[in-house]
Amino acid sequence: MTSRPTPPPWQASVREAARAEARLVVFPEKFLSGYEPDLIQADPRRCAVQPDDPRLGPIADACRETGTVAIVGAAFHDQDDLYVSALVIGTNGEFVTRYDKQNLFKSERKIYREGAVGCTLELDGWRLGLGICYDSGFPEHARAAALDGCHAYIVGALFSVGNGYHESRTWFPARALDNTCYAVLANHIGTTGGWNTCGSSAIWGPDGRPLAEAGPDQSELIIADLDPQILLATRDSEPMLRDLRDTTTYPRARHQLS
Repeated sequence: MTSRPTPPPWQASVREAARAEARLVVFPEKFLSGYEPDLIQADPRRCAVQPDDPRLGPIADACRETGTVAIVGAAFHDQDDLYVSALVIGTNGEFVTRYDKQNLFKSERKIYREGAVGCTLELDGWRLGLGICYDSGFPEHARAAALDGCHAYIVGALFSVGNGYHESRTWFPARALDNTCYAVLANHIGTTGGWNTCGSSAIWGPDGRPLAEAGPDQSELIIADLDPQILLATRDSEPMLRDLRDTTTYPRARHQLS
C-alpha cells in the first residue's frame, strides 16, 4: 500500500483560500526561498528562485486548479543579479510577472539590487499595487500606486517581534488612510534568517481601520472582501487623494527666531 505525498503547505494554502472564495492569495517576503541572506549569497543558483524554477510548480498547479492568483515572495536570481521579488502566478498557472523590491533594508543592500519599476496588477476590475516590506515604510511608494489608480496596496513582508510589529501597525493604517485604499500585509511567523518574526498578518480598510488580523505565531489564512461601495464612500468622505498637491517642489521661506 502506498500513500499520497503530502502537498507543500503553500499549495494547500492556495486551495484553502479558493474554498473560501478568495481570488488572490498573498504570501510573505522571500516565502519560497526562505529569508536566509548568507545561504542565498553563498549559493544563489541553488538557494534563490530561478526563472522556470520547479519550486513554483505546486503553486502554479494550485492556481490552475482553483482559478486563483498567487503573489509569492522569493529571493530571485536573474542572470548575475539577485533581487527580493514578489512573483505573480496567474489563474491558469502561468508566471505573469515579478516585482522587485525598490527600497532595500540596510542589511540587504550588499546582496541585492534595487528594483527600478513599480508594479500594478488588474484583477476583476481592481487595481492592486505591489510592495515588499520596507517599501511600505515610505509614503511615496504607496502613493505612487494610488496615483496609478490602485485600489489596494499589497505587501509581503518580514516584520520582527518588537519594533517590527510597531512599524507595521503604524505604516499600514497610514498607507491605507493616506491613499484611501485597502492595505494588505502578509507576514512571516517563526524564525527565519536570524529574525524572530511577529506574524500578525492583517488587512486594513481604506479608512485605515483593521478588517482582519492573524495571530502572532500560528500559520493562518485571513480573508477580507474588497467592497467598491465602501471604497467610493471613503474616498468621498476622506478626499486627501483627490485634493493632493505636490508641494515638494514649492519654494520655502526660512526665518530665524530670536
